[in-house]
Amino acid sequence: MKEYGFFLEEYLSSSLGITGGNLAYTRLAILLLTLVIICFIVQVITKKVLHNVVGHVVKRTRTEWDDIFYERSTFAWLANIIPALIVRATTPFVFKDFPDLHDNMGHLIAAFIVIVVVGAANSVIESIRDIMLRNQKFRDKPIASYIQLGKIILYFIGGILVISILLGKSPGYFLGAMGAVSAVLLLVFKDTILGFVASIHISVNDMVRVGDWVSMEKYGADGDVLEINLATVKVKNWDLTITTIPTYALVSDSFKNWRGMTESEGRRIKRAVYINVDSIKHANAELLEKLHKIAILRPFLENKEAEIQRFNSDKKIPTDHPANGRRLTNIGIFRYYLELFVKNNENIHPDMTLMVRQLAPTPNGLPLEIYAFSKDKRWVHYEAIMSDIFDHVYAIAPFFDITFFQNPSGRDFQELNKLKSHES
Repeated sequence: MKEYGFFLEEYLSSSLGITGGNLAYTRLAILLLTLVIICFIVQVITKKVLHNVVGHVVKRTRTEWDDIFYERSTFAWLANIIPALIVRATTPFVFKDFPDLHDNMGHLIAAFIVIVVVGAANSVIESIRDIMLRNQKFRDKPIASYIQLGKIILYFIGGILVISILLGKSPGYFLGAMGAVSAVLLLVFKDTILGFVASIHISVNDMVRVGDWVSMEKYGADGDVLEINLATVKVKNWDLTITTIPTYALVSDSFKNWRGMTESEGRRIKRAVYINVDSIKHANAELLEKLHKIAILRPFLENKEAEIQRFNSDKKIPTDHPANGRRLTNIGIFRYYLELFVKNNENIHPDMTLMVRQLAPTPNGLPLEIYAFSKDKRWVHYEAIMSDIFDHVYAIAPFFDITFFQNPSGRDFQELNKLKSHES
């Protein structure tokens, strides 16, 4: 290298007649151009070798993690260090006539190496995320939050090192100065800190996983969790819109996670019909004769009638008045019929809770609730099963002389007015 420099100076001074300060600047320009060409060639060769050699080795291995590092350009980032080392080694020779530029160039090269290392470390972090997401154990965990935190720490350290190198100060000097503005930093990174704490809390307590169905009315969220980040949680709603929720809100506010339902053996059906109380009555002989024609209800009616008759006879209770003795009611028979009907439905889970019950009366009538679990948990199929059951409930109720409560409509008032006009 020294011989090349001596030959260059001799050529410039003797052949071209360049002397004095012009000689130094011309020599510097030629050496810089030569250095740039050499670095470019070295970088092209290095990346070519990495692409062929490392890529070939990576494809031949059975493990997947090296493929991920290769795809994330980790090795390509490291290849940039070689030209930087060449520049660093030749800097004293190239800038021998410019000692000030020599020092500045050394700082720039050192800062560039730090940036390259940070870029390589960032690709390593991205590769670790990809590796963890391919593992079934970590696929539903808030990995993105920890990856983002790792990147923030990496960029923070890299930024401090680059600034300290360029300004010629110790990293401790900047860290000490930042201690004085820690309150401002806490304010700026408040959401990040809260999000990180919330991510740990969510992960440790297994509150939310990626893929869970969550409902949070406060933020208008009702759908599947797509991603859990350091600051936000993305939820894809059923109308295909995306709602972002602050991560900390999942810890501080209330939300509903449907994971228990999706992991269970069935999905709950819990719906009531409101019976008009005026239609509730004792079952007379005519009604019982009509209900005996219902096949699944006939054994129950025969046993119940025999039991009631035996009870009244044994107790010598006169049956000449409805208040005396035991009697069947249309709502009691209807309730038992619905229980048999739901139990015989092949779409209802037989080993989970199943009942038809009365709830407390309301101004809209007496609620009769069906409580059961469908085998099929898919939303569309679940809704179809529930609709089929209640289609039958509404259609069969008149056979039990039962009517449902319904607020009067304009047509009802028109019919009433016509009836009054006809009577008058």
